[in-house]
Amino acid sequence: MAAFGAQVQPVATTDALARARQRAALVPDLLVEARRVVNTVITGWHGRRRRGMGENFWQFRPYVEGEALSRIDWRRSARDDHTYVRDREWEAAHTVWLWADPSASMLFQSDLGEVAKEWRSLVITLAMAELLSRSGERIAYPGIIAPFAARNGAERLAAALVHSTGVTALPDIAGIRRFSDIILVSDFLQPVEEMQELLERLAKHGVRAHLIEIADPAEEVFPYSGRTEFRDPETGEKITAGRAETYAQDYRKLYLARRETLSDYCKRLGWSYTVNHTDRPASEALVKVHMNMTADMGRRGGAA
Repeated sequence: MAAFGAQVQPVATTDALARARQRAALVPDLLVEARRVVNTVITGWHGRRRRGMGENFWQFRPYVEGEALSRIDWRRSARDDHTYVRDREWEAAHTVWLWADPSASMLFQSDLGEVAKEWRSLVITLAMAELLSRSGERIAYPGIIAPFAARNGAERLAAALVHSTGVTALPDIAGIRRFSDIILVSDFLQPVEEMQELLERLAKHGVRAHLIEIADPAEEVFPYSGRTEFRDPETGEKITAGRAETYAQDYRKLYLARRETLSDYCKRLGWSYTVNHTDRPASEALVKVHMNMTADMGRRGGAA
């Protein structure tokens, strides 16, 4: 599923280097906006509760063949057709990995949205870096910057993004260690199977994920009628609808079914799934994710 390319500004390009430069040009203004957002929520922000010597619940994750059967949580596994292991935490400095989707679909902005999805995703990512750094957390970005702890975390991450040319459709999670958190900011319009595969790999690796879906209001309500041309920003493929309104009902079902599938997956594992619309403040997403990250370890998050 792709965004409505007829409304995309600027025009998307499949050239990775050009896309990287395009993102880099936004970073200085994004950092200013991120700090403005941080200032609206910082008074209610507290560092995450520190963990004990492996006695606290971390998350449920799918059972991997070869693990001791004693680690299986049979009560949780009985709820559906999957077998789950109950992970516990190490007493160690945890790293929070941040990732903002660089896909061309993130360039979309309709007349109903205040900003492009890419702008919002990067503002949230840099704002999270600022807040986590101020709280003494270690942060990192897959393929861009290794884990570090510093008070100026957002500034360092912004500088790394400016000089990065390696844009990939999905994050490289090979270097993410067990008992880390990862915050994925995306429109999640990739094929659901691809995203589920990534989430399953994270779960089996012992990583806990927090998904923030960035949505333009037009992507939900489908406010199109009459003869309308739609363009896939990823492939450039075009489709012309003689009466666009006849697509609306089926489109909304597919769009929301994708969200529900990912949200349910996160809920099963005790992860969080937050939706942030581009006509709403970015601070709303920060507050919701913060609440999910600092909640009792036994609580399981759901869609917000």
